Amino acid sequence: MSPRRLLLETERREPDPEGVASEEAGMKAVDLPRIDRAASVQFKAPITVRLIRVLDWITYDGWAWIDCYQLNNKGDAIARRELYLMPERVQVLSRPSPRPAAAKR
Repeated sequence: MSPRRLLLETERREPDPEGVASEEAGMKAVDLPRIDRAASVQFKAPITVRLIRVLDWITYDGWAWIDCYQLNNKGDAIARRELYLMPERVQVLSRPSPRPAAAKR
């Protein structure tokens, strides 16, 4: 097996089903983080996302891969993305409170 192939296989692992990676990154699936240049140099303009999960992929210390939906100004999802960023530098805009269950008729 070539070294390049081995690197690709070890970089990407399946998402962590227990959510340990999410806890270590300090983000939860209900968060609405705003990601700007401080969190990752790839962003010229800030974007808001709805976090799906923090991926359990091998990264440098202090960095993480996230699976998320990019939101427009209305809060609608416009694209699903995997982003590489520094969780400590992400600003969490809100953590939505749980909605009450709808009354059954």
